Order: sequence, then C-alpha cells, then structure tokens
Amino acid sequence: MAVTKVLSVGGSIVVPETPDTDFLKKFVAMTSEWLSKDSSRRLILVVGGGGPARIYQGAYREIASAADNSEADWIGIMATRLNAQLLKASFGALCPNPVVYNPTEDVEFKGQVLVAAGWKPGFSTDTDAVYLAEKFNADTVVNLSNIEKVYTDDPRKNPDATPIDNITWTDFRKMVGDEWVPGKNCPFDPIASKKAQELKLKVICAGGKNIPNIQSILNDSDYIGTTIC
Repeated sequence: MAVTKVLSVGGSIVVPETPDTDFLKKFVAMTSEWLSKDSSRRLILVVGGGGPARIYQGAYREIASAADNSEADWIGIMATRLNAQLLKASFGALCPNPVVYNPTEDVEFKGQVLVAAGWKPGFSTDTDAVYLAEKFNADTVVNLSNIEKVYTDDPRKNPDATPIDNITWTDFRKMVGDEWVPGKNCPFDPIASKKAQELKLKVICAGGKNIPNIQSILNDSDYIGTTIC
C-alpha cells in the first residue's frame, strides 16, 4: 500500500526573491533519497508563490486605483505555477505527471512525486494540499514556511508571543479566523483549516529550510514544529 505524504511548501522557501538553488538542491536530494528507500513511498508537493507573487501583487496594487482581490489572487496563482514547474523539472523522472492546477479533478499519479500549484481565486495552496491529502488518503499535511512553530501572536510585533507545540483545530481557527485574503500571512490559511478540521487531518507546521528536520518528519521521528489536530 502506498505511503503518501503531502508537503505544502511555502513559496518564500523555494523562491524568496529569486530561486534558492542551494536549498532546492538539498531538498530534492534528501526527498529523492527518502523515496528511493521504499518504492511505495510517494510525495505530493504543493508550492506557494513566494517573492514573485508578492512583487507582482504589490505592483498591481500600486498601479490599480481600486485593486480587485480576485485579480490579485490570479497573479499569485500564476507565480505558484512557475515555481511548481521549476520543482517538477528538478525531480526529473520521479515526477512524470504534469503540474496539478485543479485538485478536485481526476489526477493521475504515476511516479513517486506529484507537484501541484495554485487553483483559483479564494483558495491558497494550503487548501490545495488539503484537497490532495483527501484525494490520495494522506492523514497528514506538512506545512513548510519561514517559521519553525506557530506562535500565540506575531513574534515580530509582540515580544510576549510564545511558541506552541500542540494545538486543537478549534483553538487554531480562533487565531486565524475564517476569511482568506490574497497574500495573507498566517501559518495555515483559514479555508484550508476549516476543511482539514472536517477531514480530521493532522497538520504539522515547521521551518522549511531545516532539511534534517523535514527528514525527521518524513520518517515519523521527533521533530521541531507545531502539531494541529
């Protein structure tokens, strides 16, 4: 039986401003090695928009006198698709499937890696990851971003904010609210959180640059991060 893991990889990890080739080489090498140890292992990688999304969305908001959230979302989605194409190509023969744009359609998963990008306005790549976890019977989504753990508040603004090791979906959703805004910066987006709670999914939020820690998560070993369930 296939063991499928879903990683929602923040675009700021893959392309903070320009592609982080040093990180990508290490990430592809580590995950490829993990896959090589068992042919039943599969990885689904959903990639965010990162720097290109922020830069182009910012340009749009500067140009348009009344910026439209749907248009801003489409700009971010196109950035995710470029980042996803880079990641797919980097895995070579391990990822023979085309990049997934719509996680609700029939998706063929031939190799050991499947890469997905943004879908449509109103949905972040976190939501895509949850839909794909449901489709391929994964019980956990690993959300990799530029923070190692979820905090009680934004630690950059509140010095009293403290890291959280474990939190329930009910308490987490009180923190992030129920509304998605393009470019919103939160550990796991509100729409994805609602769907994950309904599916009883576990989500692990962890630092995306810590390759050994990601490996520990894949191996179901002790890890640094926040577990939401």
